[in-house]
Amino acid sequence: VDYTDYNGMSMFLNTLTPKFYVALTGTSSLISGLILIFEWWYFRKYGTSFIEQVSVSHLRPLLGGVDNSSPNSSSSSSSNGDADSSRQSVSECKVWRNPLNLFRGAEYNRYTWVTGREPLTYYDMNLSAQDHQTFFTCDSDHLRPADAIMQKAWRERNPQARITAAHEALDLEDCATAYILLAEEEATTIVEAEKLFKQALKIGESCYRRSQQLQHHGAQYEAQHRRDTNVLVYIKRRLAMCSRKLGRTREAVKMMRDKFPLLSMFKYYISLPKSATICYTAALLKARAVSDKFSPEAASRRGLSTAEMNAVEAIHRAVEFNPHVPKYLLEMKSLILPPEHILKRGDSEAIAYTFFHLQHWKRVEGALNLLHCTWEGTFRMIPYPLEKGHLFYPYPVCTETADRELLPMFHEVSVYPKKELPFFILFTAGLCSFTAMLALLTHQFPELMGVFAKAFLSTLFAPLNFIMEKVESILPSSLWHQLTRI
Repeated sequence: VDYTDYNGMSMFLNTLTPKFYVALTGTSSLISGLILIFEWWYFRKYGTSFIEQVSVSHLRPLLGGVDNSSPNSSSSSSSNGDADSSRQSVSECKVWRNPLNLFRGAEYNRYTWVTGREPLTYYDMNLSAQDHQTFFTCDSDHLRPADAIMQKAWRERNPQARITAAHEALDLEDCATAYILLAEEEATTIVEAEKLFKQALKIGESCYRRSQQLQHHGAQYEAQHRRDTNVLVYIKRRLAMCSRKLGRTREAVKMMRDKFPLLSMFKYYISLPKSATICYTAALLKARAVSDKFSPEAASRRGLSTAEMNAVEAIHRAVEFNPHVPKYLLEMKSLILPPEHILKRGDSEAIAYTFFHLQHWKRVEGALNLLHCTWEGTFRMIPYPLEKGHLFYPYPVCTETADRELLPMFHEVSVYPKKELPFFILFTAGLCSFTAMLALLTHQFPELMGVFAKAFLSTLFAPLNFIMEKVESILPSSLWHQLTRI
């Protein structure tokens, strides 16, 4: 029976025409091509291979399982280590409010009118709405009709509905938060926004003085005072930004220094630890002392002086903290409007820094030339893969995902470190190309490809046949017969 089945299979294979092999290789090429397209799309969107992710997430537990036989001490220590790393990851990927966010009506909306593109993402605006509800409302808002309307306005998603609600609140009584909303979203110029903020300042100062006297009378009054403090801080900060945008820099600096509740301002607005602004400003200050006379040819001949070495080290420190900034400062990558929230060490922070500080680098003669000559040297000092940093913690792996949520779709997010193509994308690309080539050659030269296929198979099995012949010649025939029966 076995011999008959073998003969039938041989006859079946011999009767197959070249069209069958063309169809077989063509179908294989089509399937591998579809897998390649899907893998590439998934990698571009999520930064990982779909097949690799499925293998790690689902197949590895089935094949290898989890080792539960480890001692309690080691398991507890590993869990503590995982907790520490997770806490660090959460801290590194925390999203902060941009202290210098632009005005929606006077800047973001004007960009939309001109280009037809939305500069803010839904995720970014939703975070801003949460901030407004946290700092501009309190539990006692229902006691004042205008505050009750504004409490609903901050939750409204439709911009026009928010503006309408702010006008309704002002029809009832003077309301500082209503003027804030109109200055942010309805005013189409910085001058109009400044006028509205000045009106809000008068009301905000009056409310602040009143709640300051009553803050110790109970939890409700304390919450009102906290809210009025936040409102006053916000108004003064935005007025200072208006002055800065209108060219009155000294007035803006004076406003930021004088008559501020400093503690609240520090907690809410400028608490950006180890920010790109701090690192790159320090680098610019040190570069200013040597950049006008710096020459890479002269430095390579005589070596770097102490001042030049300090400037280069400061640049390396800044680049390690946020490696996305130099391409924007050197105008190697197009700049967009900064979002309302930024991610520390991410592309969003680099955009926000460059948007306001590129002019400072251009103003210092030779600073950008020094940056251009030295910034790439940073990556030779950082261990790879990034299991540890050089001067800071290792660069977090979550920045790309968070930045994609914060930045608009038309912007190409800067990724660091550059991700290599996963193995499965390369494998499917090679498989698709190879099978497509076989299909084409088999279709064009069926007889010749048949000869090549037979020659390839005979060459492939030649070592095995050689080994089998040697084994048969060495072993006794009776022993070989017994082994084949087993």
